[in-house]
Amino acid sequence: MEILIERCAGLDLHKQTVVACAITPGPTGAPYKQTRTFGTLTDDLLALGDWLAALGVTHVAMESTGVLWKPVYNLLEERFTLLLVNARHVKQVPGRKTDVRDSEWLADLLRHGLLKPSFVPDRAQRELRELTRYRTSLVQERSAEVNRLQKTLDGANIKLAAVATDLLGVSARQMLDGLVAGSTDAAALAELARGRLREKLPHLERALTGQVGPHQRFLVARQLAHIDFLDEQIAQVSAEIAERLRPFEDVVDRLDAIPGIARRTAEVLLAEVGTDVARFPSAGHLASWAGLCPGHHASAGKEASGRTRQGNPWLRSALIEAAHAASRARGTYLQAQYRRLAGRRGVRKAAVAVAHSILVSVWHLLAHACAYVELGATYFQQRDHTRIERRLIRRLEQLGHTVHLAPAA
Repeated sequence: MEILIERCAGLDLHKQTVVACAITPGPTGAPYKQTRTFGTLTDDLLALGDWLAALGVTHVAMESTGVLWKPVYNLLEERFTLLLVNARHVKQVPGRKTDVRDSEWLADLLRHGLLKPSFVPDRAQRELRELTRYRTSLVQERSAEVNRLQKTLDGANIKLAAVATDLLGVSARQMLDGLVAGSTDAAALAELARGRLREKLPHLERALTGQVGPHQRFLVARQLAHIDFLDEQIAQVSAEIAERLRPFEDVVDRLDAIPGIARRTAEVLLAEVGTDVARFPSAGHLASWAGLCPGHHASAGKEASGRTRQGNPWLRSALIEAAHAASRARGTYLQAQYRRLAGRRGVRKAAVAVAHSILVSVWHLLAHACAYVELGATYFQQRDHTRIERRLIRRLEQLGHTVHLAPAA
């Protein structure tokens, strides 16, 4: 096969060791392989970089194994052209797998240009990704803690969540603080309600009548304190994210105009995709990378399952959440699309389709620096006007009617 890269190397990464195989031209022009094992501490990785540089290596390939590639990538990205590849795409022949063979196999594939690198953003975007992903983990942890609080209250037969919409709202929080303080007067606790919740005072009094033991008061106090701590952490991380995205405030505002996307989701989109979508030739490429388009699986002329691939889980989950929010945005194109598909294909497939539409819109907004244009809830009816008429006429004729259409005045 044709040799595209003369001086290259493959790295087999592990927690404590890195096995490197470098391929360079020998004295006679034949490929010459050299293999060495390094540690994963900073000075070891710097020594690895010095060894590769001394051999004149220009390109280095490594597998995307968990987070083991990150320290190597951070230390070597300014010295070499690095290729991070999917381990599923470079499987070794079964029965011949060793660390040395794995590094040699990567180097051989790289030498002949047979590796397809994964998308790795620049350092600033990688740092922003870590912040948004950490915030997402904190939000998930907060939701889990709220569920544990609800479980503790149910064990004490306190049904506050059945009456109050928000278990951690202003009124509900004052009632929970009263329970923690030892109050057992349900009427007095119900009087702490504010606003429209006071219309439910009789129901509140019944819901707050229970048997709260000392251990349950202790648990509720700890859970409320944990939730307060998580709220503070989320606010601090959000402030840091907002500061880093301050130069791109206009981009955040354009994404925020899409139904279903709030500021937090827009920040996740910019952290995962970036502000420059030139690396994605089209919106379809971006949707495929995110795992929001049908897969291809055909054999013997028959189409098998077309389920979507995994893609970027952080981006995909944020877009699915945005799709469910867009399905409740009245009078919008995305809500019309969701309702149009949910009845025929189910709510889950409809959510994926709406998430795909949102991501396509995001690509166009970023690629062309334009504003979002709302097509309206009647877009599909106007586009398929003739087909809708034929379908409705056919259904009426099946019911025994003769239909004559005349345009309205």
